[in-house]
Amino acid sequence: AAASIPPAGTTARPGAAIAGGAAVGATFATLGLTGEALVAGALISVLVVLAVIDLEERVLPSTVVLPAFATILLAHVAIAPDRGLELILASAGTAFVLLVPAVVWRGAIGFGDVRLGLLLGAGLGTGAVQALLVGLLAAWPFAGYLLLRDGRAAARTALPLAPFLAFGAIVA
Repeated sequence: AAASIPPAGTTARPGAAIAGGAAVGATFATLGLTGEALVAGALISVLVVLAVIDLEERVLPSTVVLPAFATILLAHVAIAPDRGLELILASAGTAFVLLVPAVVWRGAIGFGDVRLGLLLGAGLGTGAVQALLVGLLAAWPFAGYLLLRDGRAAARTALPLAPFLAFGAIVA
């Protein structure tokens, strides 16, 4: 069996709750009590929950990701109707960017991460590009560590992507 980082079953909830709460608080402090802040706060909350699920169970359940995507997209379009096309295209584009390696290099990226791309696009619009870049760059040191530690066996090591993508989205 391949090793994983952190080990499956690790409880990340306390740290995630603190980090997520701080990020939501910072969002409201920056944006005020606006619709945009509500959408961003909801997005951050869902991303933190998904990051913890991915760390603990190595899965991103469709039963969480898809309803969150629909809710965030509808809420975002409701408060910024002029961004509707951008949000839809960003959702599809982000999912497609994650779909390519999932199909080409089987197992490189899970389909839960592809669905997570829909959510990132709905919440961030064109900012999803920055979220992907930051999140994937943040994953490199961990991947490098695994490569140094395990050599070629690192290719079979489970590295949950949702925490890194959540980080990228919060930074974006």
